[in-house]
Order: sequence, then C-alpha cells, then structure tokens
Amino acid sequence: MNETKKKFKIVTDKSARVILPNTLTLIGVCIGLSSINFALNQNYQLAIIAILCAAIIDGLDGRIARLIKGTSKVGKELDSLTDIISFGVAPAFIMYFWSLSSLGKIGWLVSLIYVVCVALRLARFNINTGGESSWRDNFFEGIPSPAGGILVLSPLVYEQSGINLLNLDFKSITPFLFIVVSIFLISKIPTYSFKKIVVPRSMTIFLLLGIVLLFGLLLIFPFQVIFLGSIFYLLAVPISILHYKKLKKDLTANNQFKDDEPEDML
Repeated sequence: MNETKKKFKIVTDKSARVILPNTLTLIGVCIGLSSINFALNQNYQLAIIAILCAAIIDGLDGRIARLIKGTSKVGKELDSLTDIISFGVAPAFIMYFWSLSSLGKIGWLVSLIYVVCVALRLARFNINTGGESSWRDNFFEGIPSPAGGILVLSPLVYEQSGINLLNLDFKSITPFLFIVVSIFLISKIPTYSFKKIVVPRSMTIFLLLGIVLLFGLLLIFPFQVIFLGSIFYLLAVPISILHYKKLKKDLTANNQFKDDEPEDML
C-alpha cells in the first residue's frame, strides 16, 4: 500500500507569492528613510537617488504582485504607508534641511501641509480603488504621490544637475512649489496613470530599447534626466486633461458614460 507523501511547506503557495512584492515594498521604506539620513549628512545627491530608487520600486511591486497573482489587502495598505514615508515625509525633510529651514516656522508649516496632502491623496486613492474596471483606470485623480515627491525635489535636482536656465534661482521658488504640488495632489484633475498601456507586438522591441536607453541616461546623467523628466511630466498634465475630456465627451455622445464617481468619505 503506497502512502501519500506530503510535502513539507513553511508557507503556502499563496503566501509565497505575497512575500516577494511585500518585501520590495519594505525595501522601499528602508530606502526612503535612508534618504533622510543622507540629507542630514548633507549628501543630497544620494538622497535624491534614494527617492528615485524608491519610486522605481513603487512602480514595480504592484505590477509584480499582479503578475504573479500575489496581491493582498496587507500589500495595498503597506504600499500606501510606504508612499507616505518615501514620497511624503522623506522629500519634505530633505527640502527642509536644504532650503525651507531658512524660513523658520513658515518653512516647517509648508512641509507639514505637503505631507498632509500626500496622506489625504493616498487615503482617497484607497477608497476609490477596487471597483469595476473602466476607462477611468487610465487616469489618476490628481498627481500620484511618487510624482509629487520628485516634483518637490526638482529645485534641489536642478542645483545638482548643473543646468543653467537663464540664471534662474529655483531655490527661491521652493515654498511656492510645495504649495502648488500639494494642491495638485489633492485635486481631481485627471493625470495619466500609465497602468494599462497596450503596446502592439511590433512595437515591443522599440519599447524595450527605449527603457534601456532611459536607464542608461539615468546612470550617466541622473540629475539632468530627473529634472527634464519633471518638466515633461508637468507639460503632460494639460494634455491628460484634454484627453480625459475628449474621452468623456465621446462616451457621453455614445451614451456609454456613467457618472458613477464615488464620493470621498470624510
């Protein structure tokens, strides 16, 4: 009589699939916190690179979780907490040490406003996600927190890049930039999410080439690429608004648009 052999497993297959993306998320937390330490030691270049790495990890962990079917409620909440640290608290501290501290209490207030807006943006995102898929999934409400973190760092990035644009003093606009980005975070302006990009098979090789080229440029000219990328992202915001309105108008004309936007729960 053959006895059924049972394989010994420390964790189930489902748990194993959840571990990888959650581990990446926790690594992002460590990198975000490390950026504050770099800023304390006035090593602002490493602080910027740390935030960039945290943003890349933030873009990968969710996609990896969906790819290996390792999504979980814990992972979703953990991701939001990570975003608050890496793209809210860390950039605020970095810019406070670099520039906003010279404004005294006003500089600290500006930092607080930004972090609170990041928290509100993430709370709204968690409430509004999880419903049925629709064309709205191609757009965020307001700018996402990783983009906000990079944008508020742009004056510091500009200084480190060595780019000289008409002798502009970007350091002086830091508090105003914080307020503008904070408003964008909690606004409901549609911005591209880039979550559901359909690439024709014939264009896949060009997409891969573009990704490799981008990472190559980041390795060679990191601060120049980050600063120019921030400019292009801001320029893409009005384009995304016009695109959203066009899609909404077309669907309304075809009686396919449903204004079932959930209300914020406060």
